[in-house]
Amino acid sequence: MAKAAEGPYMKGMRGLPIRVPAPGPDDERLVRSGFWAKMRRTAKRTSFAREAVAAYYCATDPATPARVRLMLLAALAYFIVPADAIPDIIAGLGFTDDAAVLFAVWRSVGPEIKDRHRERAQAKLEGRHPPENAEA
Repeated sequence: MAKAAEGPYMKGMRGLPIRVPAPGPDDERLVRSGFWAKMRRTAKRTSFAREAVAAYYCATDPATPARVRLMLLAALAYFIVPADAIPDIIAGLGFTDDAAVLFAVWRSVGPEIKDRHRERAQAKLEGRHPPENAEA
């Protein structure tokens, strides 16, 4: 029997383990460079700003498992990138696809989004300095 490769795993469609690559610097760079600008433009128009900011803090936390970071970075990148299934400029519908993607990922990784991430998000949105020397 072949030895399994080292690294984080998740179950594939047939229940077999598949290796999950760690988020690369380009993945995280995209989210770090565009997240706060997008959030400043849209926070008042979205119903999921607190969850998005908490997801950001979780995705950029080195203590978060690689598979969770990868999933959150992908959902946040979808929020940031202007090419959407439903354009954000459509009133009432523009952020529904972004919210659906974020909440689908949130449900699968929910326990990994810790109280410290939620507290930092709340502080940031209230204009207070987030705890733990938060960035941005």
